Amino acid sequence: MLDKEQVLKLANTRMPFGKYQGRPLMQLPEEYLLWFQHKGFPQGQLGELMALALALKVEGLDRLLDPLLRQ
Repeated sequence: MLDKEQVLKLANTRMPFGKYQGRPLMQLPEEYLLWFQHKGFPQGQLGELMALALALKVEGLDRLLDPLLRQ
């Protein structure tokens, strides 16, 4: 079951580094998240949110967060 606070953090957290710096985590390409899964997600909350983003994308549920995304 998804935690409401975690979902809100996911919707409003931006990638802090790399090629997609500044982009909301839910807008990261699935291929990029899969690469991180293989390499190893970052430690801590960022890695947890990236793993959640990937899980939602794989299950086709990523569009459910669109209304929550800050522009």
